[in-house]
Amino acid sequence: MRTVGAGVDEIAGERRQLINVAYRLLGSLAEAEDAVQDAYARWYGLPRSRQEEILSPGAWLTTVTGRICLDLLGSARARRERYVGAWLPEPLPDRTEWEHAGGPGAAGHADPADQIVLDESVTMAFLVVLESMTPAERVAIVLHDVFRYPFAEIAGVLHRTPAACKQLAASARKRVSAAPAPASATGQTDVVRQVKEAWENKDIVALVALLNPAAVMTADGGGMVGTILRPLEGGARIAQYMVAIADKAPGLELLERSVNGAPGLVARRAGIVMTVASFDFSDGRVTRIWVVRNPEKLRPWAEAGRSVAG
Repeated sequence: MRTVGAGVDEIAGERRQLINVAYRLLGSLAEAEDAVQDAYARWYGLPRSRQEEILSPGAWLTTVTGRICLDLLGSARARRERYVGAWLPEPLPDRTEWEHAGGPGAAGHADPADQIVLDESVTMAFLVVLESMTPAERVAIVLHDVFRYPFAEIAGVLHRTPAACKQLAASARKRVSAAPAPASATGQTDVVRQVKEAWENKDIVALVALLNPAAVMTADGGGMVGTILRPLEGGARIAQYMVAIADKAPGLELLERSVNGAPGLVARRAGIVMTVASFDFSDGRVTRIWVVRNPEKLRPWAEAGRSVAG
């Protein structure tokens, strides 16, 4: 039987893993934190005798966190119908970039964003594909393909058979495979740098050349700041919009920064991050731009914007 002290240490050590699971399931760091806190509250609400019966607190916490996220995903559609404009996943900074400049992460790694492992499963492109799935598909593919949980354990989260969970993951993979394959990291960095330079120079011709003719820009302001409310389609229209924004925003500084582990751009004014942009690519050109301006979704970037020099 586990000792109570060992159990406390064990469950405290699960927080990082749970935050990573919940963020990928929900696309929101704030909601992920709440889900994990709820799971811990349920653990501590168990009688000690029940806690001691649980052989793997980590597995128990993951199952409970998964169920909480599943419930949240089920209600998300209604909540997002009330959301002003497009809803995009919450972008995350790369802690190591800010650390070198004395930004967040240099002072004890207290920010929950520092807990997220930045890999292909948190790129904006992948999170947006996850948004197109049913809640059950999303849980199945994230837990199995990203975190390698067996279908027998996922069945306990979804209240379905392991075979049914396997089918859900297979259906989800079809959605992922239908998305364009990502460009190399080097190629992405080069294109993003060229976009930055063309944007700074207000060079519409150069921007049009960098954008796929069928490119789409989606922006999330949450009704709190001005931005486009519907996706903007067409490389030429996007280029014109970008230059128009540059004209209306004197003093806006553009920084090349990782967004969810991929090359992106951060715009700040007077040291405050105003916009975070991430990109998707095909054949060396930008096919998608996701722009997050909702201040509530930029909280992990706030300290970075104040402290990081360009």
